[in-house]
Amino acid sequence: MLGKTENILFDLDGTLTDPKEGIVNSILYALDKLGIRENNIAELDSFIGPPLRDSFVKRYNLTDELADQAMTYYREYFSVKGLFENKLYPGVVELLHSLTCNGYQLYVATSKPTVYSIQILKHFSLDSYFREIIGSNLDNTRTDKTEIISHIISTYHVPASHSVMIGDRQHDIIGAKNNSMKTIGVTFGYGSVEELLSFQPDFIVNNCKEIESLFVK
Repeated sequence: MLGKTENILFDLDGTLTDPKEGIVNSILYALDKLGIRENNIAELDSFIGPPLRDSFVKRYNLTDELADQAMTYYREYFSVKGLFENKLYPGVVELLHSLTCNGYQLYVATSKPTVYSIQILKHFSLDSYFREIIGSNLDNTRTDKTEIISHIISTYHVPASHSVMIGDRQHDIIGAKNNSMKTIGVTFGYGSVEELLSFQPDFIVNNCKEIESLFVK
């Protein structure tokens, strides 16, 4: 079903790394600065994956001005400490090594700002596996996954018909489908199986070995 695949796009949060600790701590820091109390911290998992500013607005009904302030406070913590409160999912290093050794071109397509994404991947010594690491801009533009994938396709001459997007949330599946790209949903991130199934990825996998088996025979 994958057909001829040359390029593999990976989401970052919830797909390559588990960023929960750093993201939640950064959110709580921002909320404290804004004087907002969060009583259901477990529900902040919903912030992992979608555009962050949108999540602040949706959950706390913030004005544009307060949403911008929340992002500023969030980054005060995240840029110094939060981005390193992070861990790799089991098998990620082995997966990336195998895929590159087998001739695939790898990209990161994430809603996280590009500058932070590069820092995180360098921290884990993963940056060298990727041809390009593409995320959002710090001015909160290019946060939509459809736009991010489209940018990769047009800027780096990546044919969608020979490419696949791997991610854990509906935004990854929607963004890829909007660009006529095949999709793989992973169940070990922050999107539920029900969420993934409702958006009908081409494949659903449970771990990195299952991802590898789709590309390396």
